[in-house]
Order: sequence, then C-alpha cells, then structure tokens
Amino acid sequence: MLRVLGIETSCDETAASVVASDSPAHGLILSNIVFSQIEEHAAFGGVVPEIAARAHVEALDGIVQAALDEAGVTLADIDAVAATAGPGLVGGLIVGLMTAKAIAAASGKPLLAVNHLEGHALTARLTDGAAFPYLLLLVSGGHTQIVLVRGVGEYQRWATTIDDALGEAFDKTAKILGLPHPGGPSVERAAASGNPTRFAFPRPMKGSHQPDFSFSGLKTAVRQAATAIAPLTDQDVADICASFQQAIADTLHERVGRTLARFRQEFPDCPTPALIVAGGVAANKRVRTTLDALCAEYGFQFIAPPGVLCTDNAAMIAWAGIERLQAGLESENPMAFAPRSRWPLDTISAPVVGSGRRGAKA
Repeated sequence: MLRVLGIETSCDETAASVVASDSPAHGLILSNIVFSQIEEHAAFGGVVPEIAARAHVEALDGIVQAALDEAGVTLADIDAVAATAGPGLVGGLIVGLMTAKAIAAASGKPLLAVNHLEGHALTARLTDGAAFPYLLLLVSGGHTQIVLVRGVGEYQRWATTIDDALGEAFDKTAKILGLPHPGGPSVERAAASGNPTRFAFPRPMKGSHQPDFSFSGLKTAVRQAATAIAPLTDQDVADICASFQQAIADTLHERVGRTLARFRQEFPDCPTPALIVAGGVAANKRVRTTLDALCAEYGFQFIAPPGVLCTDNAAMIAWAGIERLQAGLESENPMAFAPRSRWPLDTISAPVVGSGRRGAKA
C-alpha cells in the first residue's frame, strides 16, 4: 500500500491530504482537509496574492497535521510527499513547496513537484478509474482548455481560450452585477430565478472551425446590458445571470462537441471514450447538465468528480504523486525545483493566450 501526503497552496485554499493506493487507477482518500480563505478576500472582490500567501503560512502546518491525524498515520507511514509547484500564485506556491521540501528532508521521504493541472487531469482515475486515453475539459478561474490525456505525463492541448478563462468570465460578471465573491456560485444562485431568454447574449466562436474558446466578448455584452437598464432590480440581475449562463452552456455544447467528434475520428477503437470535466466551474449544475447531454449525443461517458475534488484540493495532488511514482516518473532533482507561476501541461503545442505558457495568460 503506497501512501502519499499531498499539499496544495496554489491560490486561496490551504489544503493537505493523504491518499493510498495498492494498484494503478485504484486509490483511497484517507483524509482531505481544505481551509478556504474566502472571508479574507471577500472585501476585495477577488483573491489578493499577498493575503493568500500570509494565510498559507499561518494555516499550513496545522492543516498538514490535521490531514495526518484524520488519516490515522504519521510521517513514518508516508511513502512520499507531493506538493503543487505550479501554476498559480507564486507566493502561495513557495509556501507549499518549501513546506513539502522541509517535511521530505526531515523524514527522508521522496518529494514530488506536481503540476496543479495534472492533478485535475488525473482526478477521474482516482474517483472513477478512468482508462486512458480520454478528454479533459478544464474550466477554472485561470484556465479553459480541452486536453487529450494519453497517459501519465502525456498531454496534448486540443483547445484553449484565446482571451478570458471561463471562471474569470463568471467572476467578472458577478463583479459587474454587484454579486459577492466568489463570483461563480453567486451567478449560479442568481440565475436559478432568472429568465435565460431575456437577453440575447453572443455565443462566442460559434461555427468557427478553430477549436478554441473566447469569453471576452460575452463579458462585454453583460456589461453593456447591465449599463443599458441601470439601476438594476433583483430580477434584472437574475435574468442577466440566467441569460449569461445559457450562453455559456450553448457555447460549451458547440465547442466541446467538435472535440468529441475529433476524438471519435482519431481513436475509433477506444471502447469507452470519456469526457472528464474538472476545475471550479465544473461544479456549476447547468454546465454539468449540458455536458452530460452532449456526451449522450456522442456516445461518451461523462465523468464529473465530486465538487470538492473539482475545486482546489490536495487529494488530487497526492493522487498525481502516486500516479507518477507508479509510472516511474519521479521529479528530477525535486529539492532544487522552483515554483512556476505558469506551467502548461502540454509543453509542445505553440503558446496561445490561455494556454498556461509563460508570456501567455494562464
């Protein structure tokens, strides 16, 4: 039984977890502790990097101990330590990675520097035993990508946003409408009582043969609609949110559908094609419903891990560490590994805004 301690501090969640595995694609979460900093950042309408880093410093030691206690293990029982080393806010990454280095050095355990996006990419193997290859739709505050996952460490980006990430579009829409942070859940709650047909928002990139996403124009359309009818009533806000969310659903249906068709063409013998959705926006029920129906159209299995494993967490980092250990892909000179604010999964494809490459928006 392989046991790995995972640490995640890439943004505004301080998290630690212990995950165990006795065979590939079979894992057990022994503990998964997540401390959210939402209250610390709420007054600013978004995450403040310095506040986040300080909060990680204050909380991480206790969170790690809580994860060990809940799992019923000590450091002597741990086989390795895995920590998010990027992409993310560099201040938070430094806190998590340096803590992991200290634990590894003091306990004599191997250290694995894990790509946060790889954690998302492999979560469905922990929760559902997903078999390679499969498609990953990563939708978060910093990323909107469709990635072909061939195996551990084998990733090819098929589509990305050419401007804003989907989570960013949700957050900015919430800010325009005066809704509280975090924006995604606030927009979803407001949309529940809204009319999704009242505002004719654009469906960006619809019909384009280019596989990528674009959300900047949709965000602008929301601002223009809100300005045109100001001051807004509660019903106006609900209708804008519902119309915005419907535009997102329609866009995902059209854009993702193209990649499902491509997967069918390139992997005709794949017995169980699957689409995995991960990232904070994956918790949105309207998004999940749309993707579930889309997968039914194309004969794909739709896998959406539990919401707590779609948002930032350390269980996915521990699991990615286990997958790398089992595949013989341990980090090269991990004690000298430096945090990376940008770190794309696909290191071969040409950089595009939104791809996570340095010089492009993560």
